[in-house]
Amino acid sequence: MGGVTPASLPPILLVLGDEELLATRAVSEAVATARAVDPDVDVREYQASAVAVGEIAEMLSPSLFGGRRVLVLHGGQDARKDLVTALLAYAKNPDPEVQLVVLHLGAAKGKAFADGLRAAGATVVPAAKLKGHRERVAFVRGEIRRAGGRCTDDAAEALIATVGNDLRELAAACSQLIADTDGRIGADTVARYYRGRVEVTGFTVADATMVGDVPAALEALRWALHVGVDPVPIADALADGVRTVARVASAGRGSPYQLASSLGMPAWKIERAQRQARGWTPEGLVRAMRAAAECNAAVKGGADDRAYALERAVFSVAAAREGGAR
Repeated sequence: MGGVTPASLPPILLVLGDEELLATRAVSEAVATARAVDPDVDVREYQASAVAVGEIAEMLSPSLFGGRRVLVLHGGQDARKDLVTALLAYAKNPDPEVQLVVLHLGAAKGKAFADGLRAAGATVVPAAKLKGHRERVAFVRGEIRRAGGRCTDDAAEALIATVGNDLRELAAACSQLIADTDGRIGADTVARYYRGRVEVTGFTVADATMVGDVPAALEALRWALHVGVDPVPIADALADGVRTVARVASAGRGSPYQLASSLGMPAWKIERAQRQARGWTPEGLVRAMRAAAECNAAVKGGADDRAYALERAVFSVAAAREGGAR
């Protein structure tokens, strides 16, 4: 944080996008920078949908006691009209002792607020979900670089194939790799590190298959087989993925925490299955169960080409989802 001065702190920071990891990180970095300028900085966090205009106005007005302040406003897209009006008026002449950080999902809802802050000169920090494979590769390489390591393109691709597309999981995997290696990460490093970590590779295949992402499922499957993961636990993970979505879908609506005890599985697993269940019909799930059972029988019965049996199952389960969606 050397060289940080009050002038380094933009008076208004607009964190724009729906990727939670990037948005959370932007807030953490803003607060850390403010603390480097003033260790006693007063940090307050508010929900835009619930905070009263008077409370925010009081925090934004010049303080009798001096001292730097950081105000973090979550859910800017949900701000009511009176709050938007007050903040856009403030943005034209912000207090240099105060930093206002507004988080906004960046979609159409509340767009006028985001546009108004931008027009008033807010510093925009992009936090949108990464769309393409190349962006995720760049993210992984950037994570390793931030931690002082070096990472090749093929190592980043191998890590994505193994861990999946979730940014939090990728960031955690990057930290782990840096901590457990010399920091020079190649595809062979990833292969060595994840060999035998069946639960990662098998469930990555299953998760991608259940949401119909065939390219990601095949990439993870081929990587798992390449690093020597046995086909049996991959087939088990696929069957478990179908079974879990079927059980959660048939349990009806309810919060993961409410359903956890009745289904006898952890809330995080139910929450993931609820997301994966979108787009499935009961008929589609029956067909997917049949495909997973055939795959299990082939893989455990010593089929000549177990890799082919797994690939065919990925296509069949994804087709059951597509067919059921019509």
